[in-house]
Amino acid sequence: TTLIGYGSPNKADTHDVHGAPLGADEVAATRANLKWDYAPFEVPEDVYGAMKTNTLAKGAAAQAAWEANMEAYAAKYPEEAAELRQLVSGELPAGWEAALPTFTPEDKGVATRIHSQTMLNALAPALPGLIGGSADLAPSNMTLMKMFGDFQKDTPEERNVRFGVREHGMGAICNGLGLHGSGLIPYCATFFIFSDYMRAAMRISALSQVGVIYVMTHDSIGLGEDGPTHQPIEHLASFRAMPNMYTFRPCDGNETAGAYAVAVASRKTPSTLALSRQGLPNQAKSSIENTKKGAYVIYGEEAGTPDAILIGTGSEVPLCIDAAKALEGEGKKVRVVSMPCWELFDQQPAAYQESVLPAACTVRVSVEAGSTFGWGKYVGATGKAIGLDRFGASAPGGTLYEQFGFTVDNVVASAKAQM
Repeated sequence: TTLIGYGSPNKADTHDVHGAPLGADEVAATRANLKWDYAPFEVPEDVYGAMKTNTLAKGAAAQAAWEANMEAYAAKYPEEAAELRQLVSGELPAGWEAALPTFTPEDKGVATRIHSQTMLNALAPALPGLIGGSADLAPSNMTLMKMFGDFQKDTPEERNVRFGVREHGMGAICNGLGLHGSGLIPYCATFFIFSDYMRAAMRISALSQVGVIYVMTHDSIGLGEDGPTHQPIEHLASFRAMPNMYTFRPCDGNETAGAYAVAVASRKTPSTLALSRQGLPNQAKSSIENTKKGAYVIYGEEAGTPDAILIGTGSEVPLCIDAAKALEGEGKKVRVVSMPCWELFDQQPAAYQESVLPAACTVRVSVEAGSTFGWGKYVGATGKAIGLDRFGASAPGGTLYEQFGFTVDNVVASAKAQM
């Protein structure tokens, strides 16, 4: 057993030793009790020497044995050995990003959770270290790598992990995979609302600089009839507030591909991908490269100062574009900005940020089916943030959007009220 405060005559095995220093008098008493006559932080030379000699010798022997095994393995299995060396190097395979598909408006619009599955299956052959799965929601999260089976004791070569209904454990396992140093790229998935069960593990990812990819589907009231128990509200804001976490909410296939491009490359920063249940059209100006900038002009002229700027994320980007077209019909010059990742946009040079959100245009409306918390820094003191600062409801997604003001008429009115 472990005795807390061992050696302290007056505080051992008490709460006093748990959360506060012993104090000068008790330190002196403990030194006397343990017969420890060395100065603070002084390691006796014989102890240091023994540890150094034994550790170096054991380490050198272990390293030599590992290298010998590796050489024997490489002689017998050269291709597999090359792959293993690439993995443990920590470097990503050359050209891996080229595996990500791109889309045009002519391609069928689908939910970004389905685009996510497309990305995972495109990346799986290019990234031998990609491994992950879902908390018993794979058919809904769309996280199966179809060319692989389930990772089990008897099938260690497979790469789909059945984590079970235990989100915190799932996140902790992924942290372990990422920290192991073997080049694995872990991902895990659940409904975005259930990130509440995994938040501590996700925070450890950010704190420990582990590039876990968190695939969070059913990202808003757009999921519909499951109701407020399943509809995320404050979740986007909470992860945007977390240091060293990329929070993505892509609007189409190209932005989903861009989110994966950043998430895979970011081995010291975890990424949360908030993905839609409902289908979304592919946009003409979306791209992987634009997504890497965090925000960009997705509709309207990029030069000059517009009469109004509409900022959207995810499923609200098409709504912003429709509202912009309505305002253009009234003779207004309108710019729509897609902002899939606040953190990436905030990292861009000031000149780029100004080119996307020129200070001269103060007529701004943000539209996002979630908490409005934090949007003030982009819409300004006189702008309008259209969002949801209450719990949702059980109804079809389209009905909820209408009920809660995610409509062209409301976006147009919110812009015109500032003109």
